[in-house]
Amino acid sequence: MLIRLLIIAASLLVSGCDKTPTGRDQLALIPPSMMAQFGSQAFLQMQQQIPVSQDADSNARVQCIAREILLVVGDRFPGIPMPETWEIVLFDDPTPNAFALPGGKIGVNQGLLKVAVNDAQLAAVIGHEVAHVLAQHGNERLTQELGIKALLLLVGLFSEGDADSERIIQALGLGAHLGIALPFSRAHEEEADLMGLELMASAGFDPRESTQLWRNMAAAGGGQPLEFLSTHPNHESRIEELQARMNEAFQRYQKRPPAACNQ
Repeated sequence: MLIRLLIIAASLLVSGCDKTPTGRDQLALIPPSMMAQFGSQAFLQMQQQIPVSQDADSNARVQCIAREILLVVGDRFPGIPMPETWEIVLFDDPTPNAFALPGGKIGVNQGLLKVAVNDAQLAAVIGHEVAHVLAQHGNERLTQELGIKALLLLVGLFSEGDADSERIIQALGLGAHLGIALPFSRAHEEEADLMGLELMASAGFDPRESTQLWRNMAAAGGGQPLEFLSTHPNHESRIEELQARMNEAFQRYQKRPPAACNQ
């Protein structure tokens, strides 16, 4: 009976009560104001721990590309709630990475500029991170994590604490992690890739460079974990998904004047 209740609860957890900008069902229950506060606090801590890049040209390039991307969000995804302000920071970190936090906080590492070798490739990354914020992926992940912890707590409360019960709890924890947390994280990455593709094309950046970016990332990153056990799709999967939407994105790009952020 308990397992049946857990299956029902887990089904409710992953079923959507709202829609993302792409139409995917989503369960995101944390108040947006609270998520924005979490994001602001975490971003401030990062700026205290990691130096901000003082490279004026690189900063200007990142800010220009982000500005062009943000200008088209309202047209491409009308009606989507937007953060009151956006903050994009270039960190003096050699790791080729970027990240997004709730509340419109986006970090780009200096090392990424060695992999994203032109403005369009950098626009693919920034568009991807903007998409994470717009789709409330942070809220959705936190909602899932809290739901998983609540289910495991219920198992603990109703079990008798014997060895078999402990093994069941451990198995449920692993199953929830592999069955809910990791696939949803990959879904977030795939969704952000496709939304970012649309944003960069709408802003006048050649969307074909998005696939080259991931080839560059593959060359820079070496081996990757198995996709099944990774929160991110492997590079080939990303490229295939982007290629499947490329014709539509390229047509959108051709209707816009090319963006000009070269410094």
